[in-house]
Amino acid sequence: MKKYAALIAMLLAAVALVACGGSDNTTSEATAPPSKSTTETEETNEGNEAEGGTAGSASTVDIEADPEGGLSFTSDSASAKAGKVTVDFTNSSPVPHNVTIEDEGGETVAATETLTEGSEAAKANLKPGTYTFYCSVPGHRDAGMEGTLTVK
Repeated sequence: MKKYAALIAMLLAAVALVACGGSDNTTSEATAPPSKSTTETEETNEGNEAEGGTAGSASTVDIEADPEGGLSFTSDSASAKAGKVTVDFTNSSPVPHNVTIEDEGGETVAATETLTEGSEAAKANLKPGTYTFYCSVPGHRDAGMEGTLTVK
């Protein structure tokens, strides 16, 4: 039920944003954030040592949306070391996109804001395993905008 309420809120926000007309703002606020915000994820995971990781281990994952505006990422796979992971997301196109990371149970563990023509980062403390990254803008994941993040 919460998912439907969130979807309706996102659609209403999108309609309101389109009705406002032109803006020089490079970020899009048409999509409500996923169930857990990046800040909540950082606070929840702060101080938790990842299984198999070491305190202080960190890695960065670069994920880029198709610069031509297609509903895809430039790569459908990425890898990272267990522990503190920073996801650096770049969207060079005018089409709004984001990156949401979910664990094998379907729970959101990190997410960037939805944006156009810019960059955004999200941080999470990840245990070894397989995660899915996708764009949570309505219809984008269904169109194939997702990939696999392997954490070792």
